[in-house]
Amino acid sequence: MSLLEGKTALVFGVANNRSIAWGITQALHKHGATIGISYAGEVLERRAKPLAESIGCTFVEPCDITKDEEIEQIVAKAADKFGQIDILVHSIAFANREELIGPYYNTSREGFHLAMDISVFSFTALAKAFQPMIRPGGSLLTITMQSDRLFPGYNVMGVAKAALDASVMYLANDFGPQGIRVNAISAGPIRTLAAMGVGTFKRMYKHFAEMAPMRQNVTTEDVGNAAVFLSSDLASKTTGEVLFVDSGINFMGAPPQTED
Repeated sequence: MSLLEGKTALVFGVANNRSIAWGITQALHKHGATIGISYAGEVLERRAKPLAESIGCTFVEPCDITKDEEIEQIVAKAADKFGQIDILVHSIAFANREELIGPYYNTSREGFHLAMDISVFSFTALAKAFQPMIRPGGSLLTITMQSDRLFPGYNVMGVAKAALDASVMYLANDFGPQGIRVNAISAGPIRTLAAMGVGTFKRMYKHFAEMAPMRQNVTTEDVGNAAVFLSSDLASKTTGEVLFVDSGINFMGAPPQTED
């Protein structure tokens, strides 16, 4: 069953074959969407292009989302290639490694600005830039992590995700009159390149399956399937929401009971 037949999706943030963005890309492609991919700079080009080729994607463009001129350039290229799009996926986050070590109060002003610019403002910037191109009934989607809980070591990135979640609500209000939905997926811990930069990630990942109600780890395929739903007509009246794909750990107030 192809839920996205006839739709065009542009995915930002493909880093390698283990990235959440790639898991989403594969799922959208599987359900019939025409795909465009953007990656961040020359370092990731050698990884992104072979992945794009594997699904027959011919739109593979770099974009530094901290530069308005590069965003304008990729919008122009996408307009020339596709005319309009239906789905925009933002799977981008970054903080300097030193900001993810030690107490949160040691966050530098420069590091705070950088994390907010790349992880939060870039979603708003892309939404604004692509707004004229998105068809009514379209979907904007970003990737977050439960922002109303504290994850030791996540530091400024946790604060950035809280700001990203708020951005989802405000953008949903802005785009609603156009019939365009804006949502986020809060994924459980997945071994991605970005996640490995968090000093406490390995310990958190090790115990996740023991603590989650479903006793299962989360995969990029799981997140991709949720992205298909939110991007499809099945979610035509769902907007401003954070959908948890985390085996249920988000509602746990304490570790599950085990038999003595």
